[in-house]
Amino acid sequence: MATVTAAGVEKKIVKTLALGVLTLVLYAGLFLMEDLVLGLSTLGGWFGLIPVGIAFIFSLAHGAFTGYFWDLLGVRAKK
Repeated sequence: MATVTAAGVEKKIVKTLALGVLTLVLYAGLFLMEDLVLGLSTLGGWFGLIPVGIAFIFSLAHGAFTGYFWDLLGVRAKK
């Protein structure tokens, strides 16, 4: 089992907080620009990919945040 240093824990905390803030900003931006996103996505054609792109970005940011969060709490999958 690998030993955890204080510097390693600090980096994980900083990454977790940064990803948490990024996720919060993404959600706030989505809610504040809801009308624009809905308007663009209903135009049809390639504009229909806008919600898919937004979901992909949210999935990456929130998934990374959640992974770091649980790792900091010491919750890990069985091997």
